[in-house]
Amino acid sequence: MNVEVTPLPGIGVRKDFPIKSGRRRIGVIDHRDGTIDLISSRADNPDVTDQIALTADEAATLANLLGAPQLVARLRAEHGELDGVNTRQFPIQHGSPYDGRTLGETEMRTRTKSSIVAVMRAGQVLASPGPDFTFTAGDLLVIVGTTEGLDAAGQLLTDG
Repeated sequence: MNVEVTPLPGIGVRKDFPIKSGRRRIGVIDHRDGTIDLISSRADNPDVTDQIALTADEAATLANLLGAPQLVARLRAEHGELDGVNTRQFPIQHGSPYDGRTLGETEMRTRTKSSIVAVMRAGQVLASPGPDFTFTAGDLLVIVGTTEGLDAAGQLLTDG
C-alpha cells in the first residue's frame, strides 16, 4: 500500500492512500499540536471532503481496532496447525488491577499457562513484551494459550 505523505506548513502532515474502489482516499492529518484528524477525499480531488477530529485516546482506540484484528488473524494462521492453541485479545480497562503494573506482576504464564505475545498500544504493536513492561489502560493484550488458559487469563486481568 502506497501512503502519500504531504507536509502541511504550519499545520502538520497529511498521510493518506487510495482505497480499493479507486474513488476515494482515506487518511489522517497529524497536527503539530499532537491532535489527529481522520480524513476522506475524492481520488481525483485532494480537497478533504470529510474530517473528524479525534482525541489522542480516540485515535489510539481506533488504531487498536484496526490493527489488532490483523495481528490476531496472523497469529491464528501461524498457530492454526497446533491443536488446542488459541489466540485472544484482552483489554486493560481503566480500574483494572494491572493498570500501571508490569507484565511480571501478573504471573500470567505461571498462573494461567498462557503467554502475552504482543500488546497493541496507540496503534503500535509491541511484540514479545518482557516482564518489566508496564501496562496502561487502553492497552490491548494478545494472548496465546489453551481455551482454559485464556479463560483464566481473562479472569486474572479482570479480578487480579
